[in-house]
Amino acid sequence: MSARERGLTTDEVVARTRRFIRDVVLPAEPRTGTALDPASRRDLQRRAREAGVFAPHVPVRLGGLGLPLTEWSAVFQEAGYSPIGAAALNCMAPDEGNMLLLETIADERQQERYLAPLAAGEVRSCFAMTEPHPGAGSDPAALATVARRVPGGWVLDGEKRFISGADEADFAIVMARTPELGDDAATLFLVPMAAPGVEVGHPIHTLETAITGGHPHVRFAGCRVSDDDVLGAPGEGFRHAQVRLGPARLTHCMRWLGLARRAQDTALDRVRQRELFGSRLADLGLAQGLIADSEIDLTTCSAVIDRAARLLARDPRAGATASSIAKVHCSEAVGRVVDRAVQLCGGDGVTLELPLVAFLNEVRPFRVYDGSSETHRWAIARRAVARRGREVDAGEAVLDTPEARR
Repeated sequence: MSARERGLTTDEVVARTRRFIRDVVLPAEPRTGTALDPASRRDLQRRAREAGVFAPHVPVRLGGLGLPLTEWSAVFQEAGYSPIGAAALNCMAPDEGNMLLLETIADERQQERYLAPLAAGEVRSCFAMTEPHPGAGSDPAALATVARRVPGGWVLDGEKRFISGADEADFAIVMARTPELGDDAATLFLVPMAAPGVEVGHPIHTLETAITGGHPHVRFAGCRVSDDDVLGAPGEGFRHAQVRLGPARLTHCMRWLGLARRAQDTALDRVRQRELFGSRLADLGLAQGLIADSEIDLTTCSAVIDRAARLLARDPRAGATASSIAKVHCSEAVGRVVDRAVQLCGGDGVTLELPLVAFLNEVRPFRVYDGSSETHRWAIARRAVARRGREVDAGEAVLDTPEARR
């Protein structure tokens, strides 16, 4: 049964998650940084199961609450109120996005071998697409890793970069070019990290630490996989990846929006208590402007996430632009909210006495991760121009130009 079939409304799941994060997760946060060690992660996940909030996005048959994508946001925001909250609920990147991809694309045997233990929190995973320049980064079409067919399977060769979670991953979902299936063909492969020919290489140290398992290079040198390890249809890797990438952008938005709400609450507590120039800080116009702008950013983020989730649930291709819009808006807005919170908290805001500096480090990379803001803006504009062209060509648009008005 899903959460609803169990008699739980989404609001009740949200309320449970809120209590669990505040009562259990916040006291367990590391004093410095936001990294969560494996033992602590396992303990928090055990307690999340006991609280009935574990894996809200996972099908009930796999031990989750079975919430649909359109109902994830409020729950994920509550989880994101702590940098370690999503890990405690087993809805943190990259595992959460890989679960959705495996649920949608994997066959029954692959789901049993890879998805079931991942959904249960027994193993970790990574998604190996990004590569060193000039390979795939913001432009997946630049994919350089190659898989060539051999009797009974494939051999992978190439280097990946910035593979989040790879240090702790038990398996990777690897995207590789398969040129014998077509010049632009790519295929997804399921590869155990312990397989011969897989090497976790140079670690990349970043601002944020909530995504445990690092962001290292991963090399595939003569790594052999069987035909059974192909995820989805051979040659359809780019299309299959969209199943993961659009919703994964949104869940990042949801989690970091929760963290921004925490930053705003921290600032609100400060302005209610602090007095300056004979008034509470909350009653001073300049402070009110910062507070109001953050409230606007928080509300608009929630709205664009909900819209994109509805469109993606209906049609992943139709929701691509909405997902890009949400990603750009939220990645920039949450940074503004946290930055304003630092400003409102004054000297304490830039110290480690409050968690706001760590929050800044967490949210800043999101403007680059999952496609930079500039890449998404390019895609949004290109689609808008193409959409208008189709409307005009179909006679569905009124041309409001000087020539048409003559």
